[in-house]
Amino acid sequence: MAIKIKARIKEKPIKEIFIDTDFIRLDSALKLADAVQSGGHAKIVIQGGEVKVNGEVCTMRGKKLRDGDTASVPFMNIVVKKR
Repeated sequence: MAIKIKARIKEKPIKEIFIDTDFIRLDSALKLADAVQSGGHAKIVIQGGEVKVNGEVCTMRGKKLRDGDTASVPFMNIVVKKR
């Protein structure tokens, strides 16, 4: 007898952050989007390999995100837009 399991995959919410400069650092972007509570929390999340930038795992806190770049944490997608 086979057991059937139905699962729904919930899409992650998308948070847009707006910048006035040419770029924003990854750790600052996570703080601005409220994906982390502090800079120390951002450091742990990034160095733990939990963050993807444009689809690739990124462990550099100072990674420069520019207009159109995306950052993804397990529960949220972040899109950078220039004003």
